[in-house]
Amino acid sequence: MTVHLEVAEGVGTIRLDRPPMNALDVATQDRLKELAEEATARPDVRAVVLYGGEKVFAAGADIKEMQAMDHAAMVARSRALQDSFTAVARIPKPVVAAVTGYALGGGCELALCADYRIAGDNAKLGQPEILLGLIPGAGGTQRLSRLIGPSKAKDLIFTGRMVKADEALALGLVDRVVPADEVYTAAHAWAARLAQGPAIALRAAKESIDAGLETDIETGLTVERNWFAGLFATEDRERGMRSFVEEGPGKAKFL
Repeated sequence: MTVHLEVAEGVGTIRLDRPPMNALDVATQDRLKELAEEATARPDVRAVVLYGGEKVFAAGADIKEMQAMDHAAMVARSRALQDSFTAVARIPKPVVAAVTGYALGGGCELALCADYRIAGDNAKLGQPEILLGLIPGAGGTQRLSRLIGPSKAKDLIFTGRMVKADEALALGLVDRVVPADEVYTAAHAWAARLAQGPAIALRAAKESIDAGLETDIETGLTVERNWFAGLFATEDRERGMRSFVEEGPGKAKFL
């Protein structure tokens, strides 16, 4: 298999494993969707790390495979391509991308599906599709512009240039930069901390933010209000408030 799901202590690691560059061919895309759906369904997965290994996150699509596809073939395939990435973006649990080396094209788009991105100081990110006479097709035109703003996204997409970790941090494309050999450890620690949190409230927070970004503020406030009130029916809310009253803030245990 070109993608694996490994679970330990509440953290599921979705690991790309297609050396040497983790090129995202059709089989890898489909497997990614399967594992994203598995991570969504499994109660023992409370947070997720996306990881490509110590050397490279994902250098993009399999260009040789794509070159053989004509217009009709890509019309038939493009929805499945987007759906595989959307499955990752819709995992209703905290998701962090651990980015080492190249995260280009589809690799960058995959990182964009995470809630938080930790990059190694050796990382290089970009959307170079324009250099092939294409545009990003796995969500890059939409998620990148929402994350860093339209003008910065247009600069990266129009030019196809790569940015190093420090510029990616300044742009807001990644959220934290660490030494390359510490990327997975840092990402796992981020996920493990949230895996100890209230699962339904975390889901509510993620879905409220994501839904709000895709609609007007009134609709977003309605989503927030409904989730907020609904959480008063959960055991975690009872536990959290009881702990606050009896022990003070930050001491509640949600497992």
